[in-house]
Formats: sequence, structure tokens, C-alpha cells
Amino acid sequence: MSLALESVFSESFRSYGQVVSGYDFVPLLAALREKTPLPETGVVYLPSEPALEELPVYGELANRYYGGMPIQLGYCNGVNDTLGCLEYHRDSEVDIAADDCILLLARQEEIAEGKLDTAKVRAFLLPAGTGVELYATTLHYAPCGRTPESGFRVVIVLPRGTNTGKPAIQEGNLEDRWLFACNKWLLAHAEAPEAGQGAYVGLTGENLHITGEEK
Repeated sequence: MSLALESVFSESFRSYGQVVSGYDFVPLLAALREKTPLPETGVVYLPSEPALEELPVYGELANRYYGGMPIQLGYCNGVNDTLGCLEYHRDSEVDIAADDCILLLARQEEIAEGKLDTAKVRAFLLPAGTGVELYATTLHYAPCGRTPESGFRVVIVLPRGTNTGKPAIQEGNLEDRWLFACNKWLLAHAEAPEAGQGAYVGLTGENLHITGEEK
């Protein structure tokens, strides 16, 4: 299935999130480039990176954007061209890109009886130097490169503790089966490695790939 590439600055993005303005991300992205790894293959994610959290923008985001909540600044770096999974949190996530990348997004309301058809997924270009808020109801996962071979580096801002160890719960409803980590509800495609790690298989249809021909 071919994906039309839309922009985070477009009207169509407004139901998924908003562009973040009024912050100086230049030192943050410089630290991301200088102090975090960029794998040649695969993706590395770290929820909290001290080299990013020691910068002044950390306090600004905690106090201004998250209204005083404790937050974490981590990163997602690597090479990826596949959807694989979609996740959501109980709060917004802020993504700040050091390189052009593509966000594959859907809406929580589009999940029906524990399944989401990947035909509902849309692709948005997040340009280098830009930050966006993804609303709590926006399904997302690791970014993709602008082309299948392109590497990307993205700062990930979330409430502290998100994406760490899964709490021990007794399942009481279907959504409980999707809980994969702290504050992380995950729907995997059957072809995704996460499915083999016990993730709930909730994505139906094609496991989408970025071809570099999206326009």
C-alpha cells in the first residue's frame, strides 16, 4: 500500500498533534547529535538521557509545556522503514527531530474490538529542527527515515517513568492485555518482533513500509 506523505504543518495533522513553538531546541539537538549513538541498522531507544536532561530546555519543557510534571528526555535513533507496532500513552509525547523523519500515526478511536486496520495509518513528515506534540489519543511508534536507508535522531519527551518496567496487574478488560510497559499500551503486527516478545497482536492488514517514493 502506498502512503501519501503529509506535513506536520498541514491542517490534516491537527487531529493528531501540534507543532511546538517558543523553545530553543538548537542546543538540545546539538547534544543529541554529539552524545548519543546513531546505529547503522536497527533502532535504539533510551527513555532518559542525562546529557539531554542537564540542558536548560529540560526545565522549560517540564514547567511550561508539561505544567510542572516530572518528565524525561530520551531519544530514539537509528534506521527504520517499517510500521511494526503502534502505541499510546495516557498523556502527550513531544518528539523533536534532529533529522528529517516520518511519523506513522493513527487514532486510538480507530481501534475496534481490539484491532486496528493499518489502512487507517497516515504518514507525516517531521522536518529536522522541528518539535511536535503527539496527543495522548494518537497512536505512534518509532519514526521512519525519510528514505529506507536514512538514519534519524529524535528526542522523545514523556512523563518520567514512561516506557520503563511493566507494572504487575491482574487483567480486568481487553485494554489491560495491551499494556507492554509503564504507561505504554501497544498493538503489534504479527510480523513485528514485539509479537514474539508477548505483545498483543492488534494490527491487521499490511505491515507498512516506507519506500522513499512517498509524495
